[in-house]
Amino acid sequence: MTARMYYDNDADPAALRGQTVAVIGYGSQGHAHALNLHESGVNVVVGLAPASKSRPLAADAGLRVADVADAVRDADVVMILVPDTAQKAVYDAEIEPNLRPGQLLMFAHGFNIHFGRIDPPADIDVGMVAPKGPGHLLRSVYLAGGGVPALFAVHRDASGTARARVLAYARALGNTRAGVLETTFAEETETDLFGEQALLCGGVSSLVKAAFETLVEAGYQPELAYFETMHELKLIVDLMYRGGLNFMRFSVSDTAEYGDYVSGPRVTEGAKVAMKDILGDIQSGSFAKRWVAEYDSGGAEFARMREQDKHHQIEEVGARLRAAMPFVNPVVVEAGQAQAAASGAGAAESRPKEAAR
Repeated sequence: MTARMYYDNDADPAALRGQTVAVIGYGSQGHAHALNLHESGVNVVVGLAPASKSRPLAADAGLRVADVADAVRDADVVMILVPDTAQKAVYDAEIEPNLRPGQLLMFAHGFNIHFGRIDPPADIDVGMVAPKGPGHLLRSVYLAGGGVPALFAVHRDASGTARARVLAYARALGNTRAGVLETTFAEETETDLFGEQALLCGGVSSLVKAAFETLVEAGYQPELAYFETMHELKLIVDLMYRGGLNFMRFSVSDTAEYGDYVSGPRVTEGAKVAMKDILGDIQSGSFAKRWVAEYDSGGAEFARMREQDKHHQIEEVGARLRAAMPFVNPVVVEAGQAQAAASGAGAAESRPKEAAR
């Protein structure tokens, strides 16, 4: 059965007419949500801590800024866009005490609702709009007249208006220009975590490092290994993005296509078993408990792993090569910020991960 996609004609902007949306947080997703909503004619208030460095950024963009508690009290819809691990503390201290019946509490990821870390009162609507792209892309595509696809879900509809308001929110973000797909908090959370870990972040980065190390250990030049295992990856992914595996295979040489069929399965032999184990950890809540415990304990192991991989040989070789290729718009990540690495490469690629603190 083909899933139904919802577009502009399926979402009535009148569902948010006269209502105020509080966007809690002004990071990668927060700034894009607030600005897209504002420019779609929605009344927006950005909720931030008094000392937040994002307050002047939001104000300079023409947005109303308030403390989190005040923003929640003023709002009809509250979108929480602080990191997953910070959401419970912000919710417990500043959001829940200021909720009132009929409000719609929204999320861009189902983590805290699905794993029971946040459980809103029964008279509060709970929904989700999860854009399938980072905040800077959500913003730039909207400005260009397009939209980033998204998932949406209604976890609780106490007022009877939740679904209409969630769809109107997605339309105001520009998502219904590309299409939105209905899901559940459980499905979105589990598939999102699985995709990140098994393939998009964890799987790909581990495969790239393993391929690079195999060539270097066999005596090949690290620079050549970088070009073959990381630099060209974008070319292949772009082909898949436009036309799937078929278009990628149509575009590469017959030799590359034949090698795809006969050698690819050898590389991933056993990978599906590991992927099922990863999915099991996600579904059981084991990963969530491990991640929250790591965050709550200060994140020492997380910091150790981040620092270790930051100095992997492929990163050091790649940084040097990218610096000589300004046309790729290279960036260097320093202290959580992505800064332009070469003259003329442009401004920072993305805003920092943001808490509402």
